[in-house]
Amino acid sequence: MSVRWGILGAGNFARQHMGPAIHAAQGADLVALATTSAEKASGFLSFCPTLTVHPTYDALLADPQIDVVYIPLPNHLHVEWVNKALDAGKHVLCEKPLAMNASEIPALMARRDQTGLLVAEAFMIVHHPQWKWAKEQVASGAIGKLVHVTGRFTFDNRDPGNIRNRPETGGGALRDIGIYVIGSARFVTGEEPSEISSRIRWENGVDVFTEIGATFPGFTYSAYISTRLHRGQEMVFHGEEGLIRLTAPFNANVFGEARVDLHRPGLEILTKRWPDSNHYVLQVEAFCHSLRTGEDYACPLEFSYGTQEMMDRVFDAAQSL
Repeated sequence: MSVRWGILGAGNFARQHMGPAIHAAQGADLVALATTSAEKASGFLSFCPTLTVHPTYDALLADPQIDVVYIPLPNHLHVEWVNKALDAGKHVLCEKPLAMNASEIPALMARRDQTGLLVAEAFMIVHHPQWKWAKEQVASGAIGKLVHVTGRFTFDNRDPGNIRNRPETGGGALRDIGIYVIGSARFVTGEEPSEISSRIRWENGVDVFTEIGATFPGFTYSAYISTRLHRGQEMVFHGEEGLIRLTAPFNANVFGEARVDLHRPGLEILTKRWPDSNHYVLQVEAFCHSLRTGEDYACPLEFSYGTQEMMDRVFDAAQSL
C-alpha cells in the first residue's frame, strides 16, 4: 500500500525537486498540496494532475487522505508547522534546517517518541549511494587513518528578495548550505567536534561567507561556504594511505556527475559513478520504508540535533570578516 503525501507550500524547490521525487518514488503517492496560488499549483499539476489543492495549510493537515506531510516552508516556520502536523497525526519530513537552533530539537524528539510518528529532517545526501560508499571506505580503512577533512560549497545569490537573504525568515549561507559541509563530515566519520573556530562575513543581517576550522577526536577539519562566490562544491577525506574526493557531493547530477575518486598508493585512482541515482527519490523511498517496516531511518532527529549543535557553535565562535 502506498504512503500518501501532502506538501505544505508550493515553493520552487518543492516544485522542481521534492514534488517530482515524491510522485516518482516507489511506495509513495503524492495526493495533496496546500497553496493559495493557482499559478504555483499549476506547476505541480503539470506532473501530477490528480493532485488535490487545498487553499490553506490547516486544510491540508485536516485531510484524512494524507499520511505524511512534507514541509518546505521558510526556515523560521519549520518547528511551528512540524508541531502542527504532529498535532494532526501526520508523519513529517521537514526541509533543513529542521530548527533555528539545537535547543528546539529535543522537544521534537519527545513528541516523536510520545506520538510514535516518524519525524525527520530532509537531509537527502545520506540516502545517496556515493555517500554510503564513501562512509564504507573510510570505515574499512581504505585510506588508512583519517587525518583531515575539507569541504566547500558555494554559489552566488545576491537577490535581496530571496528568502535566503532575509534575516527575518532565517536566511543566511550557514543554515542554507553550511549544513551540508558539516553534516556530511559527521555522517561519514560518526564523530563530533571538540573545538571549533570560525570567521563570518555578514551582509544586511545574514551570513554570506563562513570559514570553519574544527578539531574532532580523530581528525582535523576545515571548510568554507558562501552565497557570494562562483558556484563550487567538494568534500575530501584525506588519510595516511589514501584520499577520497566527492566532486558533486551535494547537488549530484545537477552540479555534476555523482562521482567519488579513491586515491591509493602508486598514483592509483579508483572512480565510482552513479549517473542515475536521485537522492530526493531515494529519501522518499527510505522514509516510506521506515514507516512500513519500523526500521531505523538513516537521518534520525538525533543526527539532525548534532548537526544543528555544530552550526550553533560555529555562529557562537565566529569572528567577523
